[in-house]
Amino acid sequence: MNSKTAILVFANSAKEELQRKPIHGGEKLFDELTKKTLSIVKSTGLPFYIFTEKDQKGITFGERFVHAIQSVYDLGFENVIAIGNDTPYLKKQHILKSTQQLENNKFVLGPSADGGFYLMGLHRSQFNAETFLKLPWQSKDLAKSVTRFIKAAKIEVTHLQVLFDIDTIDDLKMISKFCSKLSKKLNKIILDILQSTAKIWRFFNIRIDDLILLFYFNKGSPISIY
Repeated sequence: MNSKTAILVFANSAKEELQRKPIHGGEKLFDELTKKTLSIVKSTGLPFYIFTEKDQKGITFGERFVHAIQSVYDLGFENVIAIGNDTPYLKKQHILKSTQQLENNKFVLGPSADGGFYLMGLHRSQFNAETFLKLPWQSKDLAKSVTRFIKAAKIEVTHLQVLFDIDTIDDLKMISKFCSKLSKKLNKIILDILQSTAKIWRFFNIRIDDLILLFYFNKGSPISIY
């Protein structure tokens, strides 16, 4: 086991995640994603630390994330591999490959389809809290910005494959196209959420249509506008 490298799981509880990502029925989804992520992390044999909303410090996402990374370095580790809990296709091999690249003094980035990243691996010499705080966190330019400033520091960057993470219902729709690659339980949760959401939208569309018909085809007394 490489004791110089630790995994940082930066992930809110399912209840907190639901507040930030209002997906109908999402609590069960986020809970299952966290279980899946921790199972993968444990299978690597690397030491790991979980930072939920109870452990995070700072006002902005950037402040909380940067503080969490610094906290792991403060424990004496040389490398940190930071991941979240919202990437269904994250695998053990992504983390193990990152560990190998870190041993070769590479900076590792696993880009997300939305422009962010699902994994970041870096040596303590590549980390500067002040610089990281200035990055455009939670934007579609995050991965590109990280890559630019790391390359500007003459550090080689290794990119992992692009994966989807989950922030919205649209993300779930995209992921559902490849559900066969997920566990049966996670697959069922995703499909149940999509079906439930579709029913809700159908209900509201019917109600809106009813109101339109009532307004335009009212056979009773004229509607007074005065």
